[in-house]
Amino acid sequence: MDASGRGQAAGGATSRGGFRAERAADGRYRWQLKAPNGRVVAITPAAFETAGEAERGFDGLRAGATELTARITHVRDGIGWIWVIPGSRSLPEVRSSRAYERYATCQNAFRRFVVLLAKQPAREPSPRELPGHAVSLRRPDGR
Repeated sequence: MDASGRGQAAGGATSRGGFRAERAADGRYRWQLKAPNGRVVAITPAAFETAGEAERGFDGLRAGATELTARITHVRDGIGWIWVIPGSRSLPEVRSSRAYERYATCQNAFRRFVVLLAKQPAREPSPRELPGHAVSLRRPDGR
């Protein structure tokens, strides 16, 4: 992402809503999920080496959307509550994109996130990701 908070899209989202993987200034990728109104509802603090890794991480989360549980916690600096889905690494897997003034509002925001996540379409795998499909690395001239 650049200084304005925008990044280079790696795919998946329309300008209004949906999944979006963006390349940060450090060259790594992070993803976000936008509501249909364009508001960012969730972000991943973890950085991925490629856009494909970010997409696969999102797909794994999407596949298990109905089983997700969040930890709602008070923000460290300031006033408000955020929801966090703990990850296997030291960073959260995903978290709310903003703090909420009330605990109950934060709970409702998490519920809306789960519904939005479950509605996201499955990503089409690239030919390199399909099992049993070899990708030819030969040039068109046969070499």
